[in-house]
Amino acid sequence: MSEIQQLSPNSLWKWFDQICAIPHPSYQENELAEFIVNWAKGKGFYAERDEAGNVLIRKPATKGMENRKKVALQAHLDMVPQANEGSHHNFATDPILPYIDGEWVHATNTTLGADNGIGVASTLAILDSDDIAHPDLEVLLTMTEERGMEGALGLRANWLQSEIMINTDTEENGEIYVGCAGGENANVTFPIQYENNAFTHSYQVVLKGLRGGHSGCDIHTGRANAIKVLARFLAEFSQNQPHFVFALSDIRGGSVRNAIPREAFATLAFDGDVATLKSAVENFNGLLKTELALIEPNFTLTLQATEKASQTFSVADSQRLIHLLNVLPNGVIRNSDVLDNVVETSLSVGVLKTEDTQVKATILVRSLIESGKEYVAAMLKSLAALSGANVEFAGNYPGWEPQAHSEIVDLTHKIYAEVLGYEPAIKVIHAGLECGLLKKIYPNMDMVSIGPTIKNAHSPDEKVHIPAVQIYWSLITKLLAEIPVKNA
Repeated sequence: MSEIQQLSPNSLWKWFDQICAIPHPSYQENELAEFIVNWAKGKGFYAERDEAGNVLIRKPATKGMENRKKVALQAHLDMVPQANEGSHHNFATDPILPYIDGEWVHATNTTLGADNGIGVASTLAILDSDDIAHPDLEVLLTMTEERGMEGALGLRANWLQSEIMINTDTEENGEIYVGCAGGENANVTFPIQYENNAFTHSYQVVLKGLRGGHSGCDIHTGRANAIKVLARFLAEFSQNQPHFVFALSDIRGGSVRNAIPREAFATLAFDGDVATLKSAVENFNGLLKTELALIEPNFTLTLQATEKASQTFSVADSQRLIHLLNVLPNGVIRNSDVLDNVVETSLSVGVLKTEDTQVKATILVRSLIESGKEYVAAMLKSLAALSGANVEFAGNYPGWEPQAHSEIVDLTHKIYAEVLGYEPAIKVIHAGLECGLLKKIYPNMDMVSIGPTIKNAHSPDEKVHIPAVQIYWSLITKLLAEIPVKNA
């Protein structure tokens, strides 16, 4: 039994420990979904999965609550799989290993999955309880949220019966979210012509130790993007050493589209003096240590001899690719004119891979407004046209239009103030919540998003604040007890 099972609220933490024990990275959360469905049926609840694999569970109202509006509690089943360098953790087979450090719960060398495992655990603890007052209750657990909201995109229409939805994917205590950014994937592909490797040397430039983080919530923090930093080094080296001819045989970085990349690698083949390249790496490493001293204290750029590849990219293609990556936009494009301290439009280069005869960059574009996404898409199309690359867009999902006042928002605000002892903040988040998609399917459903404090989501530094979980539990259980009566 994990030590977190001793925490309060006990029922929530026991469920979270069970969730950690069952591997559930994106696209591999089916085992967890089936475990939950079988458990729910064993309790006598209605439990079903739709064509996209989403789980819906219904529990009748507790005594005296039958005349209240039906409520859906919503969370997503998958987690972002990120591990520390040197970890041999297999997210497909190995459990997450949580541990307590002061007021926080972390995972051993991996993402914790508190995003959105705490939310899932809270819904199951409420279903499991015999002493929490609630109206007719639905629990909706969606698939593959972290890789394009595929579960919500495929959600069965007319499946839910609720008038109110409480999304549990917010990650800051004392904040109520009533709107979010929409998003879209941009896949930039650069065609590669290969040549036989006639060069003498083969070395890999290795960039590691960046903080990473959530590509929406952390995009404004100044955290470095490993792919962009590597591209900057290669471009500046080429410009400063124009007679040092080299070709790439591989370039890659990042692992998931919605996390800021922490590592990147480029393998160079060349005939020049190795000492010249080593000196450039050391100088750039020192430069970045100064530039990023506060935000990225663990950054390292090193050079390692590596096995010689039989083929390389052509020298010309290598240079064009490097320059494309160096000018590829990344980060905050524009802040909101309407909402204070909120990013309106951004993009993050999340994954870079060498695939057969092309190099592919996967970019997540986010914006509170559709025209923001359109603006970034037009930039990427222009850049592709200039560089000989191609760009395709997929997985577009809508934002959640902010509504500062509604029946559930106002009730949540009132009860949250009572629990906290101070006024909660009404917020719009620059990240994707499924509420935008769900609102499109169920336009008349009144929605709000809440959750406990989770720091460094989508990175191995992810942690959840234990006291904030207790506050969140008090909020959601009190909220369910005060849901308004049905309209006459």
